[in-house]
Amino acid sequence: MTRPFGSVRARAALAATVVVCVALVVAGLAVVAVLRHNLTGRAGLESEITARTVAGAQAALSGDFGGLDLPDEEEHPVQVVDSASTVLAAGEELLGRPALAGYAPAAPGPSSTPSDHHGGRGDDDDDDVTPPRGRVGTDAEPRTLTVTVGDETRAYAFAAVQGTTYDGRTYTVYAGTSLEDEQATLDQVTRSMLAGLPFLLVVVAAVTWLVTRRALKPVEGIRAEMAAITRSGDLARRVPEPASRDEIARLARTTNETLTALERSVERQHRFVADASHELRSPIAALRTHLEVAAQHPGLLVPADLLHDVVRLQHLAADLLLLARLDAGERPADAPVDLAALVSQEVAERAPGDRVATAATTTGTGLAVRGSRGQLSRVLGNLLDNAQRHAATSVTVGVARDGDDVVVTVADDGAGIAPADRERIFERFVRLDESRSRDDGGAGLGLAIARDVVLRHGGTLTVGESPTGGAAFRLRLPGTAPPKPPQPPATSRSGAGG
Repeated sequence: MTRPFGSVRARAALAATVVVCVALVVAGLAVVAVLRHNLTGRAGLESEITARTVAGAQAALSGDFGGLDLPDEEEHPVQVVDSASTVLAAGEELLGRPALAGYAPAAPGPSSTPSDHHGGRGDDDDDDVTPPRGRVGTDAEPRTLTVTVGDETRAYAFAAVQGTTYDGRTYTVYAGTSLEDEQATLDQVTRSMLAGLPFLLVVVAAVTWLVTRRALKPVEGIRAEMAAITRSGDLARRVPEPASRDEIARLARTTNETLTALERSVERQHRFVADASHELRSPIAALRTHLEVAAQHPGLLVPADLLHDVVRLQHLAADLLLLARLDAGERPADAPVDLAALVSQEVAERAPGDRVATAATTTGTGLAVRGSRGQLSRVLGNLLDNAQRHAATSVTVGVARDGDDVVVTVADDGAGIAPADRERIFERFVRLDESRSRDDGGAGLGLAIARDVVLRHGGTLTVGESPTGGAAFRLRLPGTAPPKPPQPPATSRSGAGG
């Protein structure tokens, strides 16, 4: 059963929608907060202007508060109170009520000399408490209050401004501005954003879904083609590569490269199995023939021929087993191996009755490498067998150090190898001389095994022409650091004669 958000498209659309939703909600809250602050500030400014207008009226400065011209009390309620919070002036609805606000009350008593209303200034500390006579204070303290005017209770932005009459009496004018229009504006903005939010989220989800679907369409093509390749087993097929240069195109190219490598590996395996079966059939058929003849005519059995076929079959099985281990990724050991000593041992083990003689020469010191002694011995044995099989009169083996590498050269004076065949001979089951190789028991695996082993030791195995015109195989392996020469012991001067 498919999960609701089991696809990449669904998860991408959901994630984009959630992110946009959170971003829009945060941005909406910020917009509403800024708008509320600006609208409240504007209402407070209107209240301050109203309060200063009333406080600076000639009637207020003269102490005639009953003659003040007050604004509409529903929109701009105004109260004038003295230092004892006694209401001196207000609209009809607020006249009989106590003071609307008790903050910033006027200080009682005069604060300056009578001459201050002509432009003189009194003490600076007093100016911070109450304004001079006949003046209005410069400070206007804002507050937001809830006031009931008539039958309605509203929120108002109030401003308190102090003033002093000509005769030295202080008073405070509280003027408010209704926040009903500001609140209506905020409500309208909030409703508009809430109404548009679902539409925007739907658009974001749809666009993300379509864009993701278009972006993942090549991936679906790759998946479908890989599924078809898996069902059919046809490794010659390739996935479609989009023309873009993005990650999906690189994925398609890498997938095709992997399919190519897999196809080559499978083809090599099939060819290996077919060649191995063909090579195994000959000695097995020969053994069966010998055994059938022996069963019918025991006197005709030749043990030497039977032993030859068994040894040939044993060598072939050992070669196939080693190749199987190498193909499985077997890593060689990491032990020090003295190639000079190994070459000397291999040459010494050659039978004195071999068809051609083998001579070994060693040049320099520090001829050790790291690897598997058994596998490297197998490489040298295969190279020597091949050289003796094709040499005319002699085989030479040289070991020398070349920079950081150790080089082993196995050369013969035979007919040599044509340049066109110098890479082909390292392929499995390849024999340039089919009849002689089969008669000698070779299956065309010796050089292939040698190169595979050398490559896994981090080296190279190539073939060229020897000075005598035959073939020269050059085995190059990374050498170990040559040992430092021993330092002579320091001579103590304390024992010197004088």
